[in-house]
Amino acid sequence: MLLSLPAPVAPIAAHSLLLFLLQVGSLLLLAVVFGRLAARFGMPAVVGELLVGVLLGPSLLAWAAPGLHGWLFPAVTEQYHLLDAVGQIGVILLVGFTGMQMDMGLLRRRRAAAAGVGLGGLIVPLGLGIGAGYVLPKMLIPEGTDSTVFALFLGVALCVSAIPVIAKTLMDMKLLHRNVGQLTLAAGAIEDAFGWFMLSVVSAMAVTAVSAGAVLISLGYLVGVVVFALTIGRPLVRGVMRTAARSDGAGLTVSAAVVLIFLASAGTQALGLEAIFGAFLCGILINTAGKVDPVKLAPLRTVVLAVFAPIFFATAGLRMDLTALIRPQVLLTGLAVLALAIIGKFVGAYAGARISGLNKWEGLALGAGLNARGVIEIVVAMVGLRLGILSVEIYTIIILVAIVTSLMTPPILRFAMKRVEQTAEEEVRETEHRAWAAEPAKNEQEHSL
Repeated sequence: MLLSLPAPVAPIAAHSLLLFLLQVGSLLLLAVVFGRLAARFGMPAVVGELLVGVLLGPSLLAWAAPGLHGWLFPAVTEQYHLLDAVGQIGVILLVGFTGMQMDMGLLRRRRAAAAGVGLGGLIVPLGLGIGAGYVLPKMLIPEGTDSTVFALFLGVALCVSAIPVIAKTLMDMKLLHRNVGQLTLAAGAIEDAFGWFMLSVVSAMAVTAVSAGAVLISLGYLVGVVVFALTIGRPLVRGVMRTAARSDGAGLTVSAAVVLIFLASAGTQALGLEAIFGAFLCGILINTAGKVDPVKLAPLRTVVLAVFAPIFFATAGLRMDLTALIRPQVLLTGLAVLALAIIGKFVGAYAGARISGLNKWEGLALGAGLNARGVIEIVVAMVGLRLGILSVEIYTIIILVAIVTSLMTPPILRFAMKRVEQTAEEEVRETEHRAWAAEPAKNEQEHSL
């Protein structure tokens, strides 16, 4: 009896492959060009990269040249998913690499400050967002949406920060080695962990009646992941990275780091927490593994920051349609929500910083850094749109908040950090971070002399 084997899956169609290559090439080209232009005007490259998607999406290209936009970016789910996959690889590697550069010694010493800033920047905008959800014009809320679910969802959307945007901004501005930069990322991780937990709860409320047991299970998963990372994950990552480090060259070390980051991301994604949370934790574990030569991970840094990250930030704007803001009521509502989002995050983070013993300029810098919602808020908004919690108008307003807060962060951060003196500890950390950017070829040449 012959076995009946399933037919092999057909490869990607020729035209789909052509469009994908043109999309990736165009997005990367424009991301590099606009990133350089942003840097020329004293802004981080990520600002220009985020604008690329807005220019090529419904907000401009679809309006100015609908034929070209429809051909290059057809409204085909499978085609967009190809770009999404590349973008997800970029953001996961970027967040993982950011975790590798965290100073855990500083965070252990300043854990109270990180927690204070994180909780302050979380609670105040969450409360303001929930309050706003109950008073927004009913015509902007989808029919049949429960008012409590909508209010909770808007609160979640306003309280999150965007670790990928914050990390890229700090790298572009060469502030990742500063204590404020490290505390910003730590506080952002606290906010995002809670944000993803709340998102899962509110999403469940929108679909079915959520139970106390479901909430406890989600919280248990979050705690369980951290405990697993500290007990089993740490020695496992240490063993893998030390084994890879014995090989000549950087190839095996880079491969091992990428595999660990992807598997950790898959683990948290499977639990419904979010892939970037696992990537960030894994990056921290790689950082604390010991005996990992930063120069061997320099090629990973180059590829992530020069290729994958720009593509990810460029793709983030392709679904934004800012033309909805032409309507006066939508625009006024958007400005009100934007003001609440900015003020809430600044007040909460600044208050948390001052209570934790930081000075006013450090508090201002932390408030600016955590205000960058970026693509994380866009992801939250897309979930709300998909579940029917958000109307197109409210979705567009949340996108407006994401863009404006990401654009306003760099100048305020630069203004505040000019007034914060660099410490000797930060100078040592800066020297260590430079090793991550070292060129392997240059390093090998120095060893051969």
